[in-house]
Amino acid sequence: MPGLLARYDALIASGELRADPDQRAAAEKLDRLQRELEAPAPSSGFFGKLLGSKPAPPPRGLYIWGGVGRGKSMLMDLFHETLALPAKRRVHFHAFMLEVDRLIAAERKAERKDPLIAVALAMAADIKCLAFDEMVVTNTADAAIMGRFFTALMEAGTVIVTTSNRPPSDLYKDGLNRSLFLPFIALVTREMDVLSLNGPVDYRLDRIGGLAMWHAPIGDAATAQVREAFFRLTDFEPEDAAHVPSGELDLGGGRMLHVPKSLKGVGVFSFKKLCGENRGAADYLAIAQGFHTVILVGIPRMGPENRNEAIRFTKLIDALYEHRVKLFVTAAAVPEELYQAGDGAFEFARTVSRLNEMQSDEYMALGHGAED
Repeated sequence: MPGLLARYDALIASGELRADPDQRAAAEKLDRLQRELEAPAPSSGFFGKLLGSKPAPPPRGLYIWGGVGRGKSMLMDLFHETLALPAKRRVHFHAFMLEVDRLIAAERKAERKDPLIAVALAMAADIKCLAFDEMVVTNTADAAIMGRFFTALMEAGTVIVTTSNRPPSDLYKDGLNRSLFLPFIALVTREMDVLSLNGPVDYRLDRIGGLAMWHAPIGDAATAQVREAFFRLTDFEPEDAAHVPSGELDLGGGRMLHVPKSLKGVGVFSFKKLCGENRGAADYLAIAQGFHTVILVGIPRMGPENRNEAIRFTKLIDALYEHRVKLFVTAAAVPEELYQAGDGAFEFARTVSRLNEMQSDEYMALGHGAED
């Protein structure tokens, strides 16, 4: 099987990818790590055993971060596909942490002395290379255990390779009890190579080219369009739609928000869930920080009796706009016709203006994060 760099160069030669120095540097780094992982362990021989020689330490892991659409997932695909190592695993980070939580609970039930370490060591025995796509931390419980868990995993010989939209220092930023998470950030910077991938080519924009953001009226056609956007943005196979992972977003204060479909920084929500329930600006800020793309379905026409829903919708759009979140919707009408009468209808014009700007190519090209 051709190695990672050979496959990458073939994609450049065929025109499927465009030359990108940052991306090339990441490909070379992954290729080098791949060769280190595939290299046979040196034989210690008789004299090595006699002198008690220690085995060579595992190679350093790799943390690749950058904006949406820069090719991180594509490189991870190539790395995992071409890695000639049986003891490898690639998994979405959120699904992995849910699995870890279940395993720790089982170890507690079995009354293990240190359930967290027991789970880490059992995993390390089977996995030499663990690859994550889009590491994002929004859950207080995960943040609290990640330092100890990944330290044990890496000390036992597992090499971690991950991508993220954020540098390590920005993970779980402003999260509740963030001090509990700081050991994990220190671990990443100490034990892994951190590489920025923020080249000029946004491949995800190419991937959703031709797809509109705003789909009205609500119906099968509109649903099909946002569904298509989800699959293009997440690389999830449409044939396996029944198994799209869900997620939980930590809103702070012990409150969690269920996300019906959550994958690679894309979250799917209903208008009723986000704006029909009593929510404040802090909830919408958590959503804007946790997802680079939001798919919002079922936006109705609103009147005087929907004043509260309209106010919440305005707060939601403000948070998404200020954090440059991409938005795909199904709605009963175009933005100008959503809320024409009722308290705050005049001020709603600002929301309409933002919704229209969010459909522009210029807005879509912005990276995720708070405005400068």
